[in-house]
Amino acid sequence: MTAGGSNRLLTPEEVAEWLKVSDITVRNKYRHWGLKAQKVGRLLRFRERDIVAYLEDNYG
Repeated sequence: MTAGGSNRLLTPEEVAEWLKVSDITVRNKYRHWGLKAQKVGRLLRFRERDIVAYLEDNYG
């Protein structure tokens, strides 16, 4: 595990639950928020460590 979170991939629904917003909000705003997304085929995924870093940088 790396500092600040793992490399585990999260779905937009998991990120939304963590951030207490809807999954539609995550899908529409992740670029504006500066979150890095990974495409797995046609699916959108987020690395846990990137979400942790975003929260620490902006709310931490």
